[in-house]
Amino acid sequence: MQFLVSVIDDRENPGSPDRRPAISAFNERLVAEGYWVFAGGLADTDAAVVVDNRGDRPIVSDGPFVESKEYLAGVWVWEAPDLDVALRLGAEASRVCDRKVEVRPFA
Repeated sequence: MQFLVSVIDDRENPGSPDRRPAISAFNERLVAEGYWVFAGGLADTDAAVVVDNRGDRPIVSDGPFVESKEYLAGVWVWEAPDLDVALRLGAEASRVCDRKVEVRPFA
């Protein structure tokens, strides 16, 4: 079962910026234990562009799709046997990256 793990940062109370070594070590463990599928950090929301092509022509606008103090800072995709394992890893991930995470199974 695969899970999308969204890393959520907060402009008013951001996570610690010095977490890269701990995150790298955690990622290495995920690989070694067979949970790793993919991960990546995202550029700041100032770099986001929204494209809406549901009408007659595409509408392109700058900025994130939602204006909020919280924003998506990165993602992991994990392969785990069940939700309990994914939530245990999610708790570790939150501590390691010093941010909230959302754990959501793929449909």
